[in-house]
This record gives sequence, C-alpha cells and structure tokens, in this order.
Amino acid sequence: MIERYTLPRMGSVWSEENKLRTWLKIEVLACEALAELGEIPAEALEVIKQKADFDPKRVLEIEQTTHHDVIAFLTNVAEYVGPESRYIHEGMTSSDLLDTTLACQLKEAGELILERCEGLKRVIKERALKHKKTIMIGRTHGVHAEPITFGLKMLLWYDEMSRREAAFRRAVETISYGKISGAVGTYAHLDRRVEAYVLGKLGLGVAPVSTQILQRDRHAEYVAALAVLAASLDKMATEIRNLQRTDVLEVEEFFQEGQKGSSAMPHKRNPIICERVCGLARLVRANALVAMENVALWHERDISHSSVERVILPDTTITVDYMLERFTWVVENLIVYPENMMKNLEKTNGIVFSQKVLLELTKAGVTREDAYKWVQAAAMNTWKTGEPFEDSVRAAKEITSRIEPRKLDEIFTLDSFLKEVDAIFDRVL
Repeated sequence: MIERYTLPRMGSVWSEENKLRTWLKIEVLACEALAELGEIPAEALEVIKQKADFDPKRVLEIEQTTHHDVIAFLTNVAEYVGPESRYIHEGMTSSDLLDTTLACQLKEAGELILERCEGLKRVIKERALKHKKTIMIGRTHGVHAEPITFGLKMLLWYDEMSRREAAFRRAVETISYGKISGAVGTYAHLDRRVEAYVLGKLGLGVAPVSTQILQRDRHAEYVAALAVLAASLDKMATEIRNLQRTDVLEVEEFFQEGQKGSSAMPHKRNPIICERVCGLARLVRANALVAMENVALWHERDISHSSVERVILPDTTITVDYMLERFTWVVENLIVYPENMMKNLEKTNGIVFSQKVLLELTKAGVTREDAYKWVQAAAMNTWKTGEPFEDSVRAAKEITSRIEPRKLDEIFTLDSFLKEVDAIFDRVL
C-alpha cells in the first residue's frame, strides 16, 4: 500500500507531443479528404503522408519569432514536407486545429476519469455490502438522531457517484464535437465534406453550427460536471474526517508503517488524504466559475478564453483524476470500527428510541402534542441524569398507562431500524 500517485496516462493527454501529434493528424486527414474531392493531387497527398512531421523544439524556436503557435507548427511541418506543404491547412483557420484537438484531449481525459469513477463505485459498493447491517448512529446537526448502518452510508455514496458519473458522461458527449469550418464558421473556403471526413476519423461529432470556434458552453458544462463531482468527493471525504475525530473514531484513514502524523506529536494519525481531497475540491470549483466566464466572447470570437483554458482544462482533469484515485485508495483501505459505532450509539442511553415511543402513543389515541411533551420530558430526564431512557419511559405513568408492557419491550430493540435496509439496497443496486 504505497500512498503515491503517478500520472502516466492523464499526463500524456496534455503533453505538448500529444497536442502537436493530433494537430498533424488533423492536417493530414484534411488533405486526404481534399484529395478524395479532387482538390489536391494524389501525388501531393502521398508526399505529405510520407514526410509530414514536426520537432517540438523547432516549433518553439519558430514561435519565438512568429508569436503564433499554429503558424510556427505549420512552418516546421513545411520544412519536412517541402513544396507540397502548400496544400496543408487549405481553407482552414487556426481554431479548426486548436478546438478540434482540444475536443480530442477532453474526450480522452474524460474517458480516463470515467474509468476512475467506475473504480471508486466498485470499492464503495464492496464496502456497502460488507457493512450492510453494521449499525451506527445517524447524526443530524452533528447530534445523535436515530440508528442507521454504515452500509447505508456507503450505499448513499454509491448512488451519488452513479449520478455524478452519468452527468459527467453526458458532459463528455457534449464536448466530443469538433469544427473545421473556417474563419467564421461559413465553410467559405472549404467543402463541408472535409469536416465530416476528419471528425469521423477522430471519433468526434460535427458541431451543427460554429463561429471561428466551438462555443464555450460545451467546455463550461464539462468543467462544471467535474466541479460537482469534486464537491461530492469533498462531501464524502469530509464525512470520513468527521468520523475519524478522536471523540468519534468510527472509521480511520489507513495509516501506513513508517508514516508520521506530526513533527511535534508522535501519537498523531491524521486523515491527510481526505483533507487533501477537500482542499483540491475548492480549486476545481473555482475553475468551474472561470470556465463559465469563458462562455461570453466578442462576436465570432476573441481569445480571452484561450490563455485561461491552457491552465484550467489540464489542471482540472488532472486534479479530479488524482482526487478519484486517492479517494478510491482511502475507501478501499478504510479501517472501520463497528464496536466504536455501537459504543457511540449507546452513549445517549437509549434516547434514539424516542420517536418509536411517540408513534406508539399516537397509535394508542394520544394527541401528537401530548405524546411529544411526555416523551420529551422522559428524554430530558435521561439527558440530565444519565438514567436509561427506557427507565425514564417506564417511570412515566402517562406513557405506561397507554402502552402495554409487551409493546414497550418491542420498542426498545434495534431491529426495527434495520427492517427496510435490504429493500433500500435492492432499489439502489
């Protein structure tokens, strides 16, 4: 169990080599389409396919002069291809290359994140089934409410992750569109069939209408879906952190041999990965706001979005990928303390049965107002004296005169709290 994250696949999606390689692929595919349409000679296409290449260092060197990344790239490709390079990029604009490549990258990154979602769901499901009947106290406002099971808590996470996975899958579909429609989206210098050919080969849909760019609501939806996913991870990690508090200690993030929790206090075992997940969720949420700011651009385009996207899109996908991998590790290796769960449940001396007494009184014909007053008085006595709630109830004549002893015996058992657990699991799974 090594607490270490490596990024071979997600990192490669955003590498300069991958970006430029995709640019080249798009340019060559466009030439293939143009050759089929008789727009460029077949001989020129063969030369382009054989010779087209680039050197990332040389592209960067040229860009120092041009201050334009696509022109620098095309200049370098032309150095490899020779005279036939005049057919490359014919009728296209830079954003045809940039936005279509970005769609490829976001689709690929999204597919990797969806794999992570499936992995997290799998380990949550295993935990949910294992602890289906592991009883614990439920809390509202941070205060003991009524018993639940740890398995139900995990099942809730599984259901939430299913929604987040489905929402992000839709966002991946939304982003999986390209455009090769020219300077303002009118195909003025390029046959629409070129776009259809290229995007078909790339596995992308054709944007029904575009300007010089793909519209940024697509990207905003993608990042927003990641932000909600990150918020769900934040919620789950926060729950673990609360349940690991020393005065609760119902679960604990795995603490590895040789790990240190504090430079000053050797006893410390801290939920550092969960805290990391919570912190990173803040970054992802902030990026979602920036992605939404990118939707409103001037006329057919400006480039105020461009510099931002070069930061937030790689950063957000890499961050969420990391959060999912780390939190999956946490859940898979989570230490669960059922005995502490039961101890905590019993700390309040049975007042968790208060609603059961209340409902039994109303069934016996007592008004809800009177029943509530009598049960609350018994509960307050238990809070004050530490006397078992069952004793407080049995000492209240107004209650015992209306609920027969056999019914009282049935009330003070935990089984009824679990009677629908199986049905809830069946409904979700």
